[in-house]
Amino acid sequence: MTVAYIALGTIFGFILSRSGAADYDFIQGMFLFTNLQLYGIIGVAVVVGAPGIWLLRRRGRTLLGAPLSIELKPLHRGNVAGSILFGVGWSICGMCPGPILVNIGEGKLYALAALAGALIGAGAFGSLYSRLQGVFALPPLSHEGHEFHEGRNSFNPS
Repeated sequence: MTVAYIALGTIFGFILSRSGAADYDFIQGMFLFTNLQLYGIIGVAVVVGAPGIWLLRRRGRTLLGAPLSIELKPLHRGNVAGSILFGVGWSICGMCPGPILVNIGEGKLYALAALAGALIGAGAFGSLYSRLQGVFALPPLSHEGHEFHEGRNSFNPS
């Protein structure tokens, strides 16, 4: 399956690149409301993706027949704060995680700074998670029914 994931990721990256959805000026135009084409691309993704996910959830299996369970994530203050932080970062650097890799693949060196920022931000969030849990009412960390205990290198059964 790893080969299939790499192939699909490559196709997705190619589409992002060719559509202009990974271009800094294109994204800035969206946020400044001077170029609305990216809103159309996002809208098409929602129109195509939402029914597909609905059908997969209804079927309860992947296209290859493996069991599938898509659970709704809990809503909490962290969703709002995280959304704002994500949007500000996306607007400032002109790319979100997928386009960061597309821009690196296109040889745009400034994308390395965005990648560094994303990795530092994710690492800081992981390190500060226990402190942020109470402030933002975040759920406990877990992995497949096992609760993560901070300070250890493994997941332990809860």
